[in-house]
Amino acid sequence: MKNLYLTLTITVFLLCQFGCNSNTQEKRVVQKWHNLTLSFNGPNTSEMDSYNPFLNYLLIVEFQNKETKKVIRGFYAADGNAAETSSDSGTIWQARFTPDLIGEWMYSATLYKGDSIAVSSDYEKAEKVFIDNNEGEFEVVPSDKKGFDFRASGRIIANKGYFTFQNSDNYFLKFGADSPENFLAFCDFDNTYRIETINKDGEAKTNTEIHSYKPHLKDWNEGDPTWKDGKGKSIIGAINYLASKGMNGIYFLTFNIQGDGKDVWMFVDPDDFTRFDVSKLEQWEIVFEHMQSKGILMHVVLQETENETLLDGGDTGPLRKLYYNEIIARFGHHLGLVWNLGEENGLTPWAPDDPFQDDKQRKAMARFIKENDPYNLPYLMKILERIF
Repeated sequence: MKNLYLTLTITVFLLCQFGCNSNTQEKRVVQKWHNLTLSFNGPNTSEMDSYNPFLNYLLIVEFQNKETKKVIRGFYAADGNAAETSSDSGTIWQARFTPDLIGEWMYSATLYKGDSIAVSSDYEKAEKVFIDNNEGEFEVVPSDKKGFDFRASGRIIANKGYFTFQNSDNYFLKFGADSPENFLAFCDFDNTYRIETINKDGEAKTNTEIHSYKPHLKDWNEGDPTWKDGKGKSIIGAINYLASKGMNGIYFLTFNIQGDGKDVWMFVDPDDFTRFDVSKLEQWEIVFEHMQSKGILMHVVLQETENETLLDGGDTGPLRKLYYNEIIARFGHHLGLVWNLGEENGLTPWAPDDPFQDDKQRKAMARFIKENDPYNLPYLMKILERIF
C-alpha cells in the first residue's frame, strides 16, 4: 500500500511539472516605446551563400492590437548574436518593433522565399518557409523611463513642418553635432576601413586612419554598453560627452562609398550592394540604442552627392530598394530618427560634369521611403541646384 501511494504521488508530481506549468506560462510584458526584438529559427544560410539570404528571403511580421495593425519587415541575423561573435552564418531571423499603444498585442510571422523577393511588392504569393515561434502575444505596459530618454516621451514625427512627439503637443528642437559626417567610420566596428585616401584641392584630405575617439574613453561609464570584451567604449563615451553638453542630435552617413570618407557602408563588400554585414550592423545597433537612451536623435544620411547615382543610376531600382528596406528593417524602430535622403543632391559647382539625380528620381526615393517605413518617420533632403 505504501508503494502504491508513492507511485501516485510521483505521477501527480510529474504531471504538474510537465503539464501544469505550460498552462500557467506568463505572458511576455513589453513597455510602451521600448524595442521588442523577436527571433525566429529558419533556414541555415550565410552572408555569402550562393542563394542570397538578403535578396531571396523576406520576413514579414504583423503586429496587431484592437486598435491598429503594423506590418514590419524583418532581417537575417546570422547566429542571433553577431555583434559579439562576428558570425556571418546561422539560422536566426529577427524583427524589431516599438509598440506605441498600451494593452494586449498579437504577432504573426511569415518567411517568404523566392528570386529577389526582398524587393518585390507581390510577396504574398511566394513560397512560405517554416520558422518556429511564428505566432504569439504580449502585453504592453507604461514606460518606466524619465528625462531625455526617448522611451519616456515617444516617437519624433513631422507635424506641420515641425518636429513633435507623437500624440503630444510637445515640440522637439534639434541641435547637435553635424561633424564628423563619417561618425560610423570607427575602428571597433567589424570590417570598417577606408577604401582610399583623398588629396585633392578643395577636398578634405584623408589618410588611411579612421576614427578611434580615444579622448572619449574617459567619458564611458560603468554599465554602459560595449561589445566583444570591451570594444566600443570610446564611441559610447563620445555620445555621453555630447549629451553632457546638451546636444540632442548626431548627423551621420550610412553610405559614403565614392564620397569624401569612403569608409562607411552596410555591405560585406563595398563592391557588392546585395549582401549586408550582419555583425557590423548589430554593432551599429548597440551604438544607436545608447544614443536613444541619451535623448540623441539619429540624423541618418543615406547617401552623398558623389554617390547619388551609384545605385541603379539614381533610380529607385532593386539595389536602392534593397538598401532602403534593410536599413528600415534594422533601425526604423528607433524613436528619435530622421531619414536624410541626400546630404547634398544635384548639380554641384565643384563637379559640374558628374551625373546627378533629377526631380523625378528624388520624388521616387521619397515615395518609396514613405510607402515602406511603417512608422512614417520624418525625411528630408538638401538639393544643391536650388541653392546655387
